[in-house]
Amino acid sequence: MDITPLIPTGKQIVKGYGDGGFTIAGLRWEGSVLVLPDRTQSWSVTDLGGVTEDSLSPLLALTEKPRVLLLGCGKRMAPVPASLRAALRAAGITLELMDTGGACRTFNVLVSEDRSVAAALIAV
Repeated sequence: MDITPLIPTGKQIVKGYGDGGFTIAGLRWEGSVLVLPDRTQSWSVTDLGGVTEDSLSPLLALTEKPRVLLLGCGKRMAPVPASLRAALRAAGITLELMDTGGACRTFNVLVSEDRSVAAALIAV
């Protein structure tokens, strides 16, 4: 029995993470990344302290913003400043914090459900 989730056409999933990067849609990305269902880009953030409104500006500048942003905090989940959460909320984005592995898995599930999601993943 095949239990692989069906991925909508034109969407990508995170196939793997670790060793300082990610495998997404068949490509290896070194370092942290911002992932949308249809594209990925490098992200200069190396730790949770670098997650700011400015570092998330590529997502905030989108015409169609994701409804949910999964923040993969690294090896362990940690809080973010209330001001960051408020800025995202003002843009119509709900922030969900989790460790990077959990964020990768959750992103894949939400993409398979064709949900409006993005992931900001700190490499581990």
